[in-house]
Amino acid sequence: MTAAPHRPTGPAADVDLLARPRVLHVTTTDMSLALLLGPQLRALADAGYDVHAASAPGAWTDELGALGVTHHALAHSTRAVSLLGDLRAAVELSRLIRQLRPQVVHTHNPKPGVYGRVVARAAGVPVVVNTVHGLYAQPTDRWQKRMLVYALERIAAACSTAELVQNPEDLAVLGRTLRVPQYRLRLLGNGIELDRFGSTSDVRAEVRRELGVTDNEVVALAVGRLVAEKGFPDLFDAASSAGPGLRLVVAGGAEPEKADGLGTPALSRATAAGVTLLGHRTDVERLYAGADLFVTASRREGFPRAAMEAAAAGLPIVATDIRGNRQVVQDGVNGFLTHLGDREALGAAIGRLAGDRSLRAALGDAGRE
Repeated sequence: MTAAPHRPTGPAADVDLLARPRVLHVTTTDMSLALLLGPQLRALADAGYDVHAASAPGAWTDELGALGVTHHALAHSTRAVSLLGDLRAAVELSRLIRQLRPQVVHTHNPKPGVYGRVVARAAGVPVVVNTVHGLYAQPTDRWQKRMLVYALERIAAACSTAELVQNPEDLAVLGRTLRVPQYRLRLLGNGIELDRFGSTSDVRAEVRRELGVTDNEVVALAVGRLVAEKGFPDLFDAASSAGPGLRLVVAGGAEPEKADGLGTPALSRATAAGVTLLGHRTDVERLYAGADLFVTASRREGFPRAAMEAAAAGLPIVATDIRGNRQVVQDGVNGFLTHLGDREALGAAIGRLAGDRSLRAALGDAGRE
């Protein structure tokens, strides 16, 4: 006798699996959907999937519509720490799943990655996929934080069909430490479109004119949300000790709703110290072309796309020696890694690159390669 094929139970059981497959991606914000997952969502739509996405409402819904994605707002989804808000967002998501009845729910980010997997499995979704963009705890974090994060991840992973892991260090934690079954784990890695980051002398000159940078100044570019987790307090202090002739330029929006968001006083002090704050930008390709080196003092990463983009643009990189950065920067080959929190070492590495044009060129070429 042959076994009867497995059939899903719950609301998803009524979906005709031969019809146009419906996929629902879940993130915290619509900006993540548009900027980080845009090519993936567009590829799904082009392949004939009925693509839906759920996140907090925002300014990127038109962009998602242009990609062929139907966006659904989760009013209580937020990056801020709010247990009640997260529970309400989970209830909203559960209602949405029961309404849409997707064949696949694909979750991203720490919070929707946890409640999204649990809710999707409870609703009987046939396939539940989670992308681990970077575990929210690292081996260097306090044991209390690691225990909480690891426990939540292990519970949520029990509800998934597959875990797509960007970072090999996270893959080891999930498999060896948390005992997530190997058949659920896949090393996904990360990627960018290389042809977006070719630079020309004309673009470089244009960007530097816009920034008001002289020929004698060296531009160190940082890209990221203006939160402490991205290491900006360390970076602002380190850049001030990197020596004369250096201009630190930061592209990234403020997030005052975050517990570690940099407030007006901190940003005003940075500006007074000579840091150029550009706010959120959608033309980072041009900014890389106008820079001489890239720097990140981040305290937590999964597999940092901005650093990958900088390498693709031929910029040498100064980065903290943490998971994620280690996958992009090989110390002494295409940049320098410095100990987390060591502002003096960070400033010295920036200063070393700022003062040596030939070293910048050699490391930048290696990064592009």
